[in-house]
Amino acid sequence: MVDDRSIQYSNKELRDDVVHIAWPVLTEVLLGTLFGMIDMMMLGRISNTAVAAASVATVGMTNQPLFVGLSFIQALNIGGTALIARYYGAGEHHKINHVMKHVLLLALFCFAIPLSILGIIFSGDILRFMGAEPYTVTLGQPYFRIIMVGFIFQSITFAISAALRGIGETKIPMRYNIIANTLNVGLNAILIYGLLGFPALGIVGASVATTLSNIVAMCLMVRYLFSGKSILHLKRHDKFTFQRTTMKNLIRIGFPSAGEQLILRAGMITFLKIVAGLGTSVFAAQQIAMNIVSLSFTPGQALGIAASSLVGRSLGARLPHKAKLYARTTSYYGAFFACLMGLVFFFGGQFIAQFYSKDPQIIQNTATALMIIALVQPFQNNQLILAGALRGAGDTVWPLVSSLVSMMGIRLIFAYFFVNILEWGLAGAWYAVFIDQFIRWLIIALRFRSNHWQKVQL
Repeated sequence: MVDDRSIQYSNKELRDDVVHIAWPVLTEVLLGTLFGMIDMMMLGRISNTAVAAASVATVGMTNQPLFVGLSFIQALNIGGTALIARYYGAGEHHKINHVMKHVLLLALFCFAIPLSILGIIFSGDILRFMGAEPYTVTLGQPYFRIIMVGFIFQSITFAISAALRGIGETKIPMRYNIIANTLNVGLNAILIYGLLGFPALGIVGASVATTLSNIVAMCLMVRYLFSGKSILHLKRHDKFTFQRTTMKNLIRIGFPSAGEQLILRAGMITFLKIVAGLGTSVFAAQQIAMNIVSLSFTPGQALGIAASSLVGRSLGARLPHKAKLYARTTSYYGAFFACLMGLVFFFGGQFIAQFYSKDPQIIQNTATALMIIALVQPFQNNQLILAGALRGAGDTVWPLVSSLVSMMGIRLIFAYFFVNILEWGLAGAWYAVFIDQFIRWLIIALRFRSNHWQKVQL
């Protein structure tokens, strides 16, 4: 690889490239998160407080197994984005569609359909394993089964979005996901509360709304690929040819990412089971806090996706120094958002929590968690961005290492100690999260500064 450190890159060029890719992703993820928050607010404000608390807890318990399934899809997507970005930067456009087809077929037939069937069959067992109380299991089974049907369509949408982001085409996923999420919120209001003559379906209505919006998003994405408006496209009579090299690269990049996601999901499930032992009311506060904190992930996720695309393209063009400058530029933007979100959570936690629940205990527990979350922001955002840069280079092993050490070796041990031994309640669980995020950031930052990621060959 050539040494391009002698080339002068203007700060304006770097910033413009980052903003061009990042702002549609940030808008998409931010609005999607806000719509998700509104969904949970709607469930949390069902008139029967017992049903409301159980509904909120159910969503949290089903999200984690769902995220396990999505982790396999996202692992494939990470490999696909890295390969597509690298080929795009190298000008090898003829290879891009081939990679996308591999990702789509693998996502659908190896993961989405089989995992959906398993989720539908074992929905009750999964909820009981998550620590759900009998009433929550009864309430949650139909919700989980319908969500797992939507999982198939959601997987296809995610795979196409990842491919488009690899070539820097981020406005299309943003546009279509905004449409789908707006539809989801409207259908939620109608089906949860029984508006416009529809029956009040409660949590089942939320699952139907989510599944229908996933179908709409997938249809819009597939239609775009068939329109021929992008370098990435599908044609009705295209033949698919399996290539061992493409598969090998997807596995080499995706396997560590799958391991990372599985560790995170397994760790999160165990973490939630520790918190679930504090009772339904505290667990509902935990789920509300998690729902709110998902908002703070959005800048890091969006900038991490931008870093992944730009780093991959730069390395494909054999410009490693430019790749590093892109990663640093995205980190500067991340620092700004981290400070902003930290201030909002620290001073506005109680105000935000009141939108989710009328229960004073739930509101207070949520506010306490958010004050601790505020301190996590700088480390969380920076590690998400730098990990995105490493993945764009195809260096997916070190994000796996950081997750293994910090989640399994730090968060769970400290959470158990703080919650069950010191009896610090929900606050103790979030102190463990703070320590976990700091260690994870330290490992990722040291790997990035080593520059070894610049030498990964695909």
